[in-house]
This record gives sequence, C-alpha cells and structure tokens, in this order.
Amino acid sequence: MLDYETEAAHYDETRGGVPRAGAAAAAVLTLVPPAARTLLDLACGTGLVTERLTRPGLRVLGADAAHAMARTAAGRLPGRTVRADARRLPLPGASLDAVTAVWLLHLVPFTGEVLAEAARVLRPGGVLVTTVDKDACHDVGSDVDALLRPHRTPATAHDRTGRVDALAAAHGLVPAGTAAFTGHGQGATPEAAARRLRAGHYASWFRGDAAAVETLARALAALPGQTAPRPAPTYRLRAYTRAD
Repeated sequence: MLDYETEAAHYDETRGGVPRAGAAAAAVLTLVPPAARTLLDLACGTGLVTERLTRPGLRVLGADAAHAMARTAAGRLPGRTVRADARRLPLPGASLDAVTAVWLLHLVPFTGEVLAEAARVLRPGGVLVTTVDKDACHDVGSDVDALLRPHRTPATAHDRTGRVDALAAAHGLVPAGTAAFTGHGQGATPEAAARRLRAGHYASWFRGDAAAVETLARALAALPGQTAPRPAPTYRLRAYTRAD
C-alpha cells in the first residue's frame, strides 16, 4: 500500500482534483436519503470529496487514519475531522444516518471489519455508500489496458461487488441502490502508467517483482501517444441500508 503520509502533499493534483471529487460527491449524494442529518466519510483523505458532500441540513464529518491526510482535511472541514482507523471509530453505536467510503475497500484486506464498524455506527435504516470494483473500473479497453490486463486480478479484489455484498449481508446491511460517476482526469497515459507502476501505485493489484515491473514499464514506453490520455474510467457505487 502507498504511504499516505507522504502522498497527502500531492494527492489531489494526481487524482483528478476538483472535477473528479465533484463527480464523486454528486453521485454519492444521490444514494444518501433526503432525511439523513449526519454523515461520516471514512478514509476521507484530503477532504476534497468530503467538503463537497453538501446538502441543507446534512452535517458531514471526515475520518482518516493517516495524520497528514487528516490534517489536510481539517483545513477544509474545521472542527469536523478526526484521525481514526475505519475499524475502530470513536463514535457510539447507532449514531449516524450515513457512512461513505470512497476508494477505500480496494486497498484493505479487512473489508469485513470496515463494514462491521460502519454497520455498528449506523442507525437502523441508515445507509452505507461505497465504491466497488475500483481497479476493474480502470480497464476501459485501451492499449494501456491491453498491457496491464494480464496483471489485474478482479476475481480476488478486496472490493469486488460479490464479496462486498456477502460481507455487508453478514452485518445486516441490505443492498439499497447503485450509482456511477466519471473519473475525470484519470484517463491513463503510457508515460504515467509506467511511472506509477515503478512508484508502487498499483500495489492493490500488481504482484510482479522488480524485473516484471521493468518489463511492463518498457512495453508501456513503446506505445504511441506517451502523454495522450486514454478514456477516463467510470467508477461504481453501491449503497446498503442497515436493517431495522
């Protein structure tokens, strides 16, 4: 996994910035019930998405385990952020109307623990909204994807839909809707893909050794249009309601 303490300084500019954050927040809000009054954004990162989860009457909080991320988010959400592990939230049970987890579950093997904790802090009828199949969504059928695809492992991804559905059900979370949004600024280029590969940005799915990294990076470097973005991915969201 990446070191998010160091990633915080340049995270937004390398992840699609405001356009992607705005698209994510708008899609998330379509799945948050109009009556919701409290929402916790898990793994909120720099708070770029979190601060856009705005609606009259909705109080939004952010939590992140990385100190640098939480500190950056605090500048956007004064008095509404906390440094916390998504598996051990400093909140009482049944205290929230909504929990969101955008681009979290693909990173962690302890998906069930995160879902269990979300279920614990949700009130009956409360909703969890999370991204699913994140790495698979990046495959848009481009020439870059043709090289990366043999290394992707969607069948074992921590956030694959079937796995999240099953783990959610085990904690009393019932499917309640879906949404999608465009990953603005995330269209891959061969140059960026090779750079990110070497920097370990694909740790959630790439299992090759150093030699495999270099072989793949050289193949990416041979593609035409080294700095020309391929189509942006479309990310998927799933909502789950806590059963009464």
